[in-house]
Order: sequence, then structure tokens, then C-alpha cells
Amino acid sequence: MTKPPRKPAKPLLGDAEAPVRSRPRKRRDPAQHQFTLDPMPSRIDPCLALLKPRPPKGRQWAFEVKWDGYRLAVHIEPKGVRVITRGGHDWTDRFPAIVAEAKRLPVSTAILDGEAVVFDERGRSDFGRLQQSLGGRGGRRTSWESVCMVFDLLYLDGRDLTETEFTARRHLLEGVVPAGGEEAIRLSEEIEADGETLLRIACEHGLEGIIAKDRNSTYRGGRLGDWLKIKCIQSDGFAIVGYQRSSAAFGNIGALLLAARKGGELVYVGSVGTGFKADEAMRLRATMDKIKAMKPAVKYSGGRKNLIWVKPKLVAEIEYRSWTHDGKLRHPSYKGLRDAADNATVYELA
Repeated sequence: MTKPPRKPAKPLLGDAEAPVRSRPRKRRDPAQHQFTLDPMPSRIDPCLALLKPRPPKGRQWAFEVKWDGYRLAVHIEPKGVRVITRGGHDWTDRFPAIVAEAKRLPVSTAILDGEAVVFDERGRSDFGRLQQSLGGRGGRRTSWESVCMVFDLLYLDGRDLTETEFTARRHLLEGVVPAGGEEAIRLSEEIEADGETLLRIACEHGLEGIIAKDRNSTYRGGRLGDWLKIKCIQSDGFAIVGYQRSSAAFGNIGALLLAARKGGELVYVGSVGTGFKADEAMRLRATMDKIKAMKPAVKYSGGRKNLIWVKPKLVAEIEYRSWTHDGKLRHPSYKGLRDAADNATVYELA
């Protein structure tokens, strides 16, 4: 004969109106081992590419196009999206299209490493157009046309990936940002080609150059050689130390006088008188006139007339072909002013 179930010592619920509560438990011992998620860093020092004259050889190197824009880190956090510049400035409000697209990505948390660019009619990144879209150096305009070309994934859904090899980070990135997209966040695609061949093709298409990345490298901040850049045309930042006044030129700027660093001082490296657009030249002239100097910041014996000296606070991005035998820039062309938020640096002479 089957026995009836034993009557519980206490009813399941006492008072029907009383809330159901579990039995209080002991507090967690902080010394006890825990399985925790990696804390999301507020900022990661970016890995920078080391300039080399020729592409490296070997299967350990992956190649991409070199983009000409502003380096960005896109932080996708539980409380929202942040866009941080290379220098650590918050530019979230400047790139609304990039922020909107970041919110649509299939992740809970992530940090994307990439470059904000604006393309020209031929699909090439154009630094001058990017600056115009942002209102020029120091401007506060929002850039709806900017696209973030992402090339690395540093954090994903609670896991820090900086100690993970590049090949694995790249594999995870392609799951977050698929190849071939046309949105405001796009994948900077790896190109299966020999470095020399890719550089030649990039130069034929008028691109700035290529990037080579060590497939086995972890993500390390600074210019340590894990990433290399090989340029078709040299392009670097130079301090503006003065200008030559001309009534016949845009903004009355006949030429900018430029300087590079050597040791602890600035050294004159020549002038640039091409590449200026009318409206940009007017803004540049107004900015320089606010920082006029009584004497030059460099030793100068060029013999030019109508020179106005300025304090070396502005960094111009200059394209050039090579250097002359006496240490001057050959065939320079003005591309725009680098912004302090982009951690603008002045070219260092060896």
C-alpha cells in the first residue's frame, strides 16, 4: 500500500500576502577566487606604425591600405558610445553617423580601433576634405560624411583582447564588422598580395601608401615596429614658424615657413606655397595673426622679404617628394593643419 506524502513541517507559504524571500546567505569572501570579466579600459594607448622605405617580406605580414585621416577609438559601452581621438579627446559629438552605426553593431561592449576619413570622388581618403567637414582646425562642426575604417578590435563583450595575437583579433573583428559594408563603420580589409606589388598598385591609384602588420603581434601602444607604414608620397607634420605676405595670394599667404625638430630645438626646413584653398587660407591667416612673434623661432637666412614670424604652435601636414642636399623639403604641398586632438607631432630630424 502506497503511503501518502508526508505533510510538510511548514507550509510553503505562510501568509499569502507576505513576499517570498530566500534564506539569507553569508556574504561573499573577497579573498575567494572569482571568475570576472576584464574591466573595460577608459582609453588604450594606440599602436602606431613605424615608417619604412620598403615593405617587409614574409608570410608573417598582413597588408592593408593606409588611410589618411584622424585616428579614432570607438568605445561601445553599456551606457552608450564614446569616440576618442589619438590624443585622448572625446569627439563623440563630432561624428554622429559613426556613433549611430556603432550602436547597431552586434556587440554588448567593444573597443574598435580605426581611422575617420572622408573620401573623394575616386574613393580615396582625403585629409583636406575631412578637415573641411569638421570646420577646420579648432572647428566644432559635426561631420556626417566621415566614415570610420576599422582595422583592429581591442575589447569585445567583457574580454580584453590586447594580449591576443593580431590574427585572432582580426578574425573576431570580421565577425563584428563584415567586409564590403557601405555604412559609417567599415572594415579596412586585409589584401592578399605581396607587399611590393600592393605598394606599386596603391601608388598607381594615388593612395598614400600601405600598412604592414605582424600577424603574431599583440597590441602594444607606441611605435614599436609591430605595424609598419610604407608611403607612396612622404607626408609629415611641420611647425609653422612664419609666412611671407603677398597681396596676390589666397589669404595674402605667399608661402609658409616650416620647421622640424632636431634635438631640443626647431630647424628651418624650407617653405611651402602650394596646396592652399581660398577659404582655408583666410582662416589660416587669421589664426597666425593671433600668434605673431617679434623674432623667429629658428635660425633663418633665406633672404625673403615681407616675412611675418609666428609662435610655433601650429602643425601643418605637408606632402613632399624628398629632401634636398641642404636639408630642405623638395616639392612640398600644404594639406592642412593637424589638430591638437590628433596628438599632432612635429617631424624629428635624425
